[in-house]
Amino acid sequence: MALSAAGLVAAGLTACGEEDGPGLNGTLPGAGASSQELAMLAWIAGMNERHPDVLVSYDPVGSGSGREMFLNEATAFAGSDAAMEPEELERGRERCNGGSVIELPLYISPIAVAYNLPGLGSEHLNLDPETLAKIFNGDITAWDDPAIAEHNPDAELPSMDIVPVNRSDDSGTTENFTEYLAEAGGDAWPHEPSETWPISGTQSGAQTNGVVQTLQAAEGTIAYVDAAQVPEDAGTVAVQVGDEYVPYSSEAAARVVDVSEPAEGATDLRLTIDLARDTTESGVYPIVLVSYTIACSRYESEQDAQNLTAFLRYVASPEGQQLAADPTVAGSAPISDDLRERVYGAIDQIGVAR
Repeated sequence: MALSAAGLVAAGLTACGEEDGPGLNGTLPGAGASSQELAMLAWIAGMNERHPDVLVSYDPVGSGSGREMFLNEATAFAGSDAAMEPEELERGRERCNGGSVIELPLYISPIAVAYNLPGLGSEHLNLDPETLAKIFNGDITAWDDPAIAEHNPDAELPSMDIVPVNRSDDSGTTENFTEYLAEAGGDAWPHEPSETWPISGTQSGAQTNGVVQTLQAAEGTIAYVDAAQVPEDAGTVAVQVGDEYVPYSSEAAARVVDVSEPAEGATDLRLTIDLARDTTESGVYPIVLVSYTIACSRYESEQDAQNLTAFLRYVASPEGQQLAADPTVAGSAPISDDLRERVYGAIDQIGVAR
């Protein structure tokens, strides 16, 4: 994947230019959301083409662990599928040398609901939010349940137990998925949104790879997973939005961002979004993960500040976003031009503590 990404980036270097300036060097460690892993591999390859003396790394340890590593100064930046909590922002002031935490929505991707049902006989399984919530809450336990059959009259639903699969580690993907279930599923999902899966005794896997492995291990499983890492042999759910069923796609994911408002407390440095999970807008896929790149507005090292500025500007650039959007890379949704300008404005405020 990294080699393929490097080739794609190399083709676009002339268009990108070298506006970041020469002479960058050193290391730039990052860690966090595993959902970003494929995109990060491509972005790191692109950064290496532009600035080969800067060694960027990314450890996909999960959102919660990534934020903690960033706050403990083990990394220069983090990836997180959830915005920072107020107490984390307080700690961030000290970690950022008296500056502020920066949160940039640079990876936008649908969360697919994937299932292992060979021979189902349809391209997608249609489900409304309430039925989906009841499945993951354990209230609907068989694939031929009337609530599922109602939305799939032409599907050959098997008389088989449903085995929901969730993340075992704290995960921003879990928080985004449970936000959707809580907002769109109504009373069918009696839990608060959380990075930690709220139901015990379930089938689970650590990080995205672990969930995919558990999904593939047995028929009858259903799981939520970043769309870029859905196995080729898995089916996916088309969710009911208004009067239509919408399968995941980068275009449908981008539309939900366009119809959403800034989150409470968002600033010119914290570009957090309050996603419209219960929208009825046509052509919108509402189970979306907006993964933030977290950094500081003030670094102790000028090298860190310069390296991170160059890297983030590349990631946010049209070239960087289109690279990650390639279906053979990560299949994400590119950010809009308007959002890019606001991202650049935040990046331009990165500097050195005095």
